[in-house]
Amino acid sequence: MAAKAAREDGVRSTPERGRRGCEHYDRGCLLKAPCCDKLYTCRLCHDNSEDHQLDRFKVKEVQCINCEKVQHAQQTCEDCSTLFGEYYCSICHLFDKDKKQYHCENCGICRIGPKEDFFHCLKCNLCLAMNLRGKHKCIENVSRQNCPICLEDIHTSRVVAHVLPCGHLLHRTCYEEMLKEGYRCPLCMHSALDMTRYWRQLDNEVAQTPMPSEYQNVTVDILCNDCNGRSTVQFHILGMKCKICDSYNTAQAGGRRVPVDQQ
Repeated sequence: MAAKAAREDGVRSTPERGRRGCEHYDRGCLLKAPCCDKLYTCRLCHDNSEDHQLDRFKVKEVQCINCEKVQHAQQTCEDCSTLFGEYYCSICHLFDKDKKQYHCENCGICRIGPKEDFFHCLKCNLCLAMNLRGKHKCIENVSRQNCPICLEDIHTSRVVAHVLPCGHLLHRTCYEEMLKEGYRCPLCMHSALDMTRYWRQLDNEVAQTPMPSEYQNVTVDILCNDCNGRSTVQFHILGMKCKICDSYNTAQAGGRRVPVDQQ
C-alpha cells in the first residue's frame, strides 16, 4: 500500500518485483532522487526521463526491489538482506556487479579497474592505463572537456576514453567511428594514429604518378599538421610531403610558385 500511495503522489513506478537493475547497471535497489523524491534504478534512467539531473552524491535513501523497504543507502537491505550490489561505493552511491571498480579520490568518481592497472595523471586529471605512464602528451584538465565528436561529457561517461597522440580525448566509440571517415584529431588535425605505413604507400603512388609537364616545377608552401613545421615542396595532386617529419598530413599555406621561365 505504501508503494502504491507513493506512486500516486508522483513517484516513478518501480520495476517488477525481483527484477534487478536496468540497461545501465545490475542492482537490487532503486535510488530515491533527492531532487524530486522519485524512484529510479540509476541516475541515467532519471536524467533520461526528467528535465533535471540527479546528483549522485546527494542520494540518501534507496528502496529494496524485493521487500520495497525504503532505507538509508547501504549495500544490503536491512529487512530482507537483499544484496543491492556486489560493488558499492558510499560516496558515489554506485551499486553494480563486481567489475573491479575503485573510487578515485582525484577523479572524484568510481572507475572500472582493476585499480592496479591504472594511474591518475594529475595534469590531465584523469585515470589512464599504466602503459600510458610517461608515454602520453598531457593537456591540463583535458578530461573536463566534452568529446569533440558527440559533444557529451567524457569525465563521468561510462564509455572508455581514448587518448590520441596529440593528448586530446574522445570516447572510444566515437574514435572508432571517426576512423571510418578520416585519421585526424577533430580539434587540432594531428594524425590520430601511426600513419607511417600509409605515408610510405603514398610515396610509391606519388612516384608512379608524374604530374603534367606544366606542373612539374611548381612548388607550394605547406604547413604540417603533425609537426607544425613549414616547408616549400613540389606540388602534387596526391599530396604534399612535409620535409621535416615526412608526413602527408599537410595543408597548403600559400599559392603555387611557378618558375619564371614558365610564366
